Amino acid sequence: MVTVEVGPAGQRDSPGRLGAWIMAARPATLPAAVSPVVVGTALAAFHGVMEALPAAAALLGALLIQIATNLANDYFDHRKGGDSHDRVGPTRVVQAGLLAPRQVLNATLLVLGAAIVVGLYLVWVGGLPILIVGVVSLICAVAYTGGPFPLAYHGLGDLFVMVFFGFVAVAGTYWVQAGDLEPGVWLAGAGVGSLTTALLVVNNLRDIETDARAGKRTLAVRLGADGTRAEFVLLVLVTAAVPPIGVGFLEWPAWTLLALFGLGPALRTVDTVFHYRRPADLNRALGEVARGVTWYGGLLAVGFVLGSYL
Repeated sequence: MVTVEVGPAGQRDSPGRLGAWIMAARPATLPAAVSPVVVGTALAAFHGVMEALPAAAALLGALLIQIATNLANDYFDHRKGGDSHDRVGPTRVVQAGLLAPRQVLNATLLVLGAAIVVGLYLVWVGGLPILIVGVVSLICAVAYTGGPFPLAYHGLGDLFVMVFFGFVAVAGTYWVQAGDLEPGVWLAGAGVGSLTTALLVVNNLRDIETDARAGKRTLAVRLGADGTRAEFVLLVLVTAAVPPIGVGFLEWPAWTLLALFGLGPALRTVDTVFHYRRPADLNRALGEVARGVTWYGGLLAVGFVLGSYL
């Protein structure tokens, strides 16, 4: 449910109808939804409790909720004035006139409906805890930028991403396969969640001026540029600390230290975050951090899988 925007800014050529819908779904954000599910499944494999069908359903549900959040974000930001002609991120389909607001709203509801269908199976497998998580996730998919108290507009986006893309996603994925939890899910969730939140932090640092003018009080707007840079560094450090802590205190396989190599793309952005000249310069940094989310989650998962066989 993280709504960062990774890609070239300012593209105004018509992409065609299919291209507009793909743009609205924001495929570059989808690794943020995939990564915690993959890690949770790999951790289940390490403990010998992996179940393929619940894992696949968890992945599909996460993707659907992420896409619904992206569509809702496009619709509600346009309505609230969060998107304007001077924004420096990639094109928003409603603001650019590529899709009508009603079309995007209807698509949001359709994708949420599909997520509910998948969620019914997960509730059947995982019981009441998954029902609670599912309902809250669906509500937050809209409430991130919509409703009477949009989370992103009140500085709660960072906390929301950390909780749902870290702790809840990893723990929920593990739960539907194992039927219980173990301490490692919370540590793994902290690692994946921190790096995904760092992705949002760079996005909000880029948009700090336009968000402030639109009345969108993100945490970056509240902390200021220097405070946001410090938050970014702290999140990357937390992410880096997770595999060594897991190996040292939770008997994670040493292979999970491979995840540290996945931090390379994120580390390359630190200089840009501190010394960028124009907000648009951070678009490339966003791409690097997004790749870091993919590589970190993937290598952490590989480490668990290798540990289950070697």
